[in-house]
Amino acid sequence: MPASGRIVHIVGAGISGLTLALALARFGVSVMVLERTPMLSEFGAGLQISPNARRVLNRLGLDDALSAASLEPAGIDIYPFRRKTPLVTLALGEAARSRFGEPYAVMHRADLAEALYRATRRFANIDIVFGVENWQAEPNGDGLTMRYAVNGTQRSGRAFALIGADGVHSRTRTDLIGGGPAKPIDRAAWRALIPFEAARGHIALDRVSVLFGPGFHLVCYPLPHRQQVNVAVFARLSDEKAPHLPRATRSPRIAAILAAAGQSWTAWPLYTVETPRWSQGPVGLIGDAAHAMLPFQAQGAAMGIEDAAILAPLLATAPSAEAAFARYEALRRPRIGKVAKISQSNGTIFHLRGPMALARNLVIAAGGSMAQLKRLAWLYGYDAQKEIAETESPPY
Repeated sequence: MPASGRIVHIVGAGISGLTLALALARFGVSVMVLERTPMLSEFGAGLQISPNARRVLNRLGLDDALSAASLEPAGIDIYPFRRKTPLVTLALGEAARSRFGEPYAVMHRADLAEALYRATRRFANIDIVFGVENWQAEPNGDGLTMRYAVNGTQRSGRAFALIGADGVHSRTRTDLIGGGPAKPIDRAAWRALIPFEAARGHIALDRVSVLFGPGFHLVCYPLPHRQQVNVAVFARLSDEKAPHLPRATRSPRIAAILAAAGQSWTAWPLYTVETPRWSQGPVGLIGDAAHAMLPFQAQGAAMGIEDAAILAPLLATAPSAEAAFARYEALRRPRIGKVAKISQSNGTIFHLRGPMALARNLVIAAGGSMAQLKRLAWLYGYDAQKEIAETESPPY
């Protein structure tokens, strides 16, 4: 079946789902996105778009839109607990552009979602249906029959494939593929946006700031076009599993940042997803639905964006959705596993206490400003398009 005759349904109009919709449409595939909310809605606050993800988004025509709504930070200031000045500033900015050919940027999740959504509106072969009350997928020959309801009206249609981009608590994973529920972990995140002026004098407003504490850490980065600063606090849950912001009265800088958010904090329990398979027949998974990981390498969204760049050409060219999903999983699992492992390790390193924290700080200082770009060259320099082109031809 040629790509122009294929119809792919995507459950979820989040970042992974919309990126996949755009990528498929550019191959001539017809796309139907089913979204349960009545309008575009991205929860959370900020996110970091590293060069590996930006490379994908730029090839989808989003460079100008992202540049207008994001900040390209000059670096990452690392603050050990109660230190008055940064221990080191890890290079980003022009150093990242020069090394990887794409920028490292930070932005609000809603702004990325809006840019993706606007881009989809330029394609006649992408339909997005909001307010989907329920949906069902029934295997039918070499594809599926999709049934769903919108405002009480029943609709149906044929699909070559169904992709669950429905996040950590994916119904696609649990109901159609036989994967288990997301696994809660003993950590939580608190997110807030604070005014630019409230952060001035406490952190640099042209850089990312990472502030370590005993058993917790903060990540702060400015969103200049919103005149806000995104703040995320990560800490272990207490024994009773009740999320409480950590106390940081011994650090005036951290205390001031926490106080600036007032009562606007939103607590986010953290989950991971490990499932033995990412597909079953013509049904597959993408992004957090397949492999949600800890956020300590800021790669959750980036991995979903990469997924889309790998999966789209396979769904457009493979003789069956099953063959496309098998190839996609074989290409993606090793990299996803490596990123997840580093994210987990960072969560331990960031929250060290006492002498172990001092040893961590010495290692970070000894590495210098270019350490991160060198250590993570395999991550930031990844090119999904090149990955598809250089791997041996699939058996079809």
